[in-house]
Amino acid sequence: MIEIVWEVIVRQEAQGQLELVYGPGGAWSKLFGKSPGFRGTTVLNDINNPKRYLIIDLWDTEVQQEQALSECTDEYAKLNADLEGWTESRIEIGVFRIRAEATVRPRGKPSRGNRGSSR
Repeated sequence: MIEIVWEVIVRQEAQGQLELVYGPGGAWSKLFGKSPGFRGTTVLNDINNPKRYLIIDLWDTEVQQEQALSECTDEYAKLNADLEGWTESRIEIGVFRIRAEATVRPRGKPSRGNRGSSR
């Protein structure tokens, strides 16, 4: 799996449009939703700078992502043109491969090591 990370600084008046495009059922997911290997998009909003977003696309492989882009060139170009009007900047941070994931257990649930011990 790969994750493609973009930093987007959106014009204040266009925040809602950006969130609609990348959100559930938005133009982005409609464009790539049926593409083999597309696993979804995560939209993160900076709590200290509400105009700043990280957009993270999850794909099985880079090859599948590139193939999807080549199959929907016109639609992708139109969507990019719309985004240009809504943003101050868009920078591809990079393409990352997941190497490890950590799991945090909810508080109050016993971990494996202290099952059966009293508190």
